[in-house]
Amino acid sequence: MGRRPRIVPDRPVGPLFDSVENLVDIGAIRRNLVADGRVSDPDSAKSRLLAAAAKLFREKSYAGTTVRDLAAEVGILSGSIFHHFSNKEEILFGVMHEVVIAMEEALKDSVTKAETTRDKIRALITTELNFLHGEAGNATAVLIYEWRVLSREQQQKILKGRENYFKYWHETLQQAKADGLTVIEPEYLRQLLHGALAWTTYWYKSDGKLSIEQLSDRALALVIKD
Repeated sequence: MGRRPRIVPDRPVGPLFDSVENLVDIGAIRRNLVADGRVSDPDSAKSRLLAAAAKLFREKSYAGTTVRDLAAEVGILSGSIFHHFSNKEEILFGVMHEVVIAMEEALKDSVTKAETTRDKIRALITTELNFLHGEAGNATAVLIYEWRVLSREQQQKILKGRENYFKYWHETLQQAKADGLTVIEPEYLRQLLHGALAWTTYWYKSDGKLSIEQLSDRALALVIKD
């Protein structure tokens, strides 16, 4: 998926996912996921540990973060971490697993609500950007840049979840091609567009000149044929 970004913006330690503005009710999605037991309760010790881990893994890398670092970040003893996870790799997997689930559910909801194919493409872009640059930015960056650290078995689980996410991309871009909105084959367009969006972690500043919505408009202009 890529290499870890070297420039890391400050991010608050909070729930792993909490912001996909103007697209979906992420709070409702989170509550449903918690109720179904698919993600941890954001008020739980486990969720706070995952959020702290996402922050440190992004700032210091997975390899550069120790269990002692994680414990200090959340203000607990190192041994207390193992009440929730058996080892550090399991924490890394937990960070990725929960954000993958959240991204899939948010994208499914936003694409379903979009009325036109053009709107669906914009939903793809805006959802991705909001996860990259919103409250889930740390977890999303860790997902993109640290997934190869996982064991092969855990990699396959994460990649399976990503397949479900990208299914919405492929179906939407396939329809866009059929509608004459785009000219590039869907499988290549997805790779090009997703790569460009992921690269914004290097240069985009949420407090800069462009809002996420304005950045989404510019990314959409790269995709839609005039």
